[in-house]
Amino acid sequence: MLVRRVPPIEEQVVTMSRPDQSAELKFVVTNTLIVADIQRSVAFYRDVLGAEVLREGEPTFLKFGNIWLTINGGGGPTDDKPEVVASPPHDQNVLSIFLNLRVTDIRRCYELWSSRGAKFITEPKVHPTELRCYMRDPDGYLIEVGQTTMTAGPLDLYV
Repeated sequence: MLVRRVPPIEEQVVTMSRPDQSAELKFVVTNTLIVADIQRSVAFYRDVLGAEVLREGEPTFLKFGNIWLTINGGGGPTDDKPEVVASPPHDQNVLSIFLNLRVTDIRRCYELWSSRGAKFITEPKVHPTELRCYMRDPDGYLIEVGQTTMTAGPLDLYV
């Protein structure tokens, strides 16, 4: 019987094929939310806000409007971020990131999402360039819902 020696991982060299350097670089942007309970958060984004689940598990991937959300539990550090610990927000009154949902009809979204269990901080308010209100997801992430009023159509800046 022939036994092959596999070198230790430290000795292994990973080679990557070199893509055509003249080709356009392509990528998508995703937003990762670190949450306390993956299933609870997925239920909120799927059942309340209408996101599509693309992959379940750890992490779970969602198609949400024109972005992709990655829902994952905390943890770390890891070898590629050796001093970073991932955790859900600790203080809901300290803002470091939020989702901004730009909509065509804020009143309809407010009523629909409220009927599905969303808890808004206030009703939509009038501001100089938009109507807006905020809600929180189950982990306390702030979500802005806004309807732009400074352009002919509410999504003209984005599409």
